[in-house]
Amino acid sequence: QVHLAESGGGSVQPGDSLRLSCAASGVSFGTYSMAWFRQGPGKEREFVAAIRRSSTTAYYGEAVKGRFTMSKDNAKSTMFLQMNNLKPEDTAVYYCASSSTLILSSIRQPTMYAHWGQGTQVTVSS
Repeated sequence: QVHLAESGGGSVQPGDSLRLSCAASGVSFGTYSMAWFRQGPGKEREFVAAIRRSSTTAYYGEAVKGRFTMSKDNAKSTMFLQMNNLKPEDTAVYYCASSSTLILSSIRQPTMYAHWGQGTQVTVSS
């Protein structure tokens, strides 16, 4: 059974940094693609970043490219999202997700991910 649990959210000021973690059980990063999404108030769920199974190459949404970095620790079945230079528009609930069937052309589609964590709130405000 797949279980994903995010942590590391909080309230910060613009320009600050945060690192989110997602502890995974029941998945192998060699066979599952992993991703981060976010959902702001009144907004649709938005693609943030993803790494395909058996890969180290990360793909990013345009809104976070150059500021966020996704990484994985295969040995600990944990993935991370380092968020730098945070902006008020980054305020959202951040979710980690996994998929065993993901193809590259669909990497940004939330419907392609079968398993989700409960989310962690990130608030950026002065």
